[in-house]
Amino acid sequence: MADPFFENIRLKNTAKERRILSDYATLSSDGLRRRPEREDDLRGSFSRDADRILHSRTYTRYIDKTQVFYLVPHDHITHRVLHVQLVSKISRVIGRTLGLNEDLTEAIALGHDLGHCAYGHDGEDYLSALCLKHGIDRFVHSVQGVRFMDRIEWEGKGMNLTLQVLDGILCHDGESDQLTLTPHRSKTWEDHERELKEKTLKGRHAGLFPMTLEGCVVRLADSISYIGRDIEDAVTIKLIKREEIPKDCIDVLGIDPNKIVATLVNTLVRDLIRNSLDKDFITFSKPISEAFIKLKNFNYKNIYLNPRIKTQSEKIKEIFGFMFESFLKHAEEGRKESRIFKDFLREMNEDYIRNTRPAEKVRDFIAGMTDDYFIYCFKELPSKPEGLTLPEPFGYIIP
Repeated sequence: MADPFFENIRLKNTAKERRILSDYATLSSDGLRRRPEREDDLRGSFSRDADRILHSRTYTRYIDKTQVFYLVPHDHITHRVLHVQLVSKISRVIGRTLGLNEDLTEAIALGHDLGHCAYGHDGEDYLSALCLKHGIDRFVHSVQGVRFMDRIEWEGKGMNLTLQVLDGILCHDGESDQLTLTPHRSKTWEDHERELKEKTLKGRHAGLFPMTLEGCVVRLADSISYIGRDIEDAVTIKLIKREEIPKDCIDVLGIDPNKIVATLVNTLVRDLIRNSLDKDFITFSKPISEAFIKLKNFNYKNIYLNPRIKTQSEKIKEIFGFMFESFLKHAEEGRKESRIFKDFLREMNEDYIRNTRPAEKVRDFIAGMTDDYFIYCFKELPSKPEGLTLPEPFGYIIP
């Protein structure tokens, strides 16, 4: 039975949102769930979602997942968990200033990268190729993030998050030059299922837009968060030098080469707020957009695609293949002693077990692995191919 005391608190909070939030904000009372829930929770819909994400097993695994640089045992290199915290902080600052729903912004930010597997985007590409090889849909981290929350958590029942939060997770990544975003409002659960299929078919850059302005904020905050941080990490491991940062980007974006993250984030956040306040879209000014795109291109050329950080890529790709084949055989043969059963399938409900193909079970299991657990499982598996050994750490400095 609903508790009228706490239900009254929730209603008061809802009324407060209507008074203080922007006309373009998403109200907590607008949260849409697949399954009805009790209405006496003093938290609003999106605050409840943020808490569920924070306490999920999937969120716990952020702690040891690669952001960009893997196999570099350096205490100050960004891991996925720190990136997510930075996105959450930046998103909430922007959202609060624009009068948006801070709870929704936080929930999307905390959940936006839940679907990433070990070894970042490289691992995503390897796992995706294996999925296609075995007759299932390609692997896309944003789709997998929705899948973890909606189909796998709570023993396969899903956490019953709101449509707005799941949509923000699905649509958080996009083309690098999309620096003006307008929400595609009025989406339904049917639209969400259609966009999941579209994203799976087209991959990371399917051209989808979030349904809320809060989701748009998180998407740009994601880029704001990682660009400067990745440059700082690359400098730390001697992959690039500070003086290599394009001079015109430094000038336009107000970057202090000795305080890259702080000065870049400050410039981008202030410009975004200045150009987006009291509007139903978010955008940077043209000069900032152009300089930001140029800085992103610099990162791709000198960091993300730099062959000096790819020397172990082929070995990691082979390990992905060996592990996928091994666990697929275990799943098909019902080998209960295997890690896929002991650490994953035994906790799933009958509906998941019955309606999920073996290759999909393997994808879900591997996608959830941290970098360390990935290596642990590889070391434990018998009958490794001749010559397939552990990837070698780079040390503190990329050679």
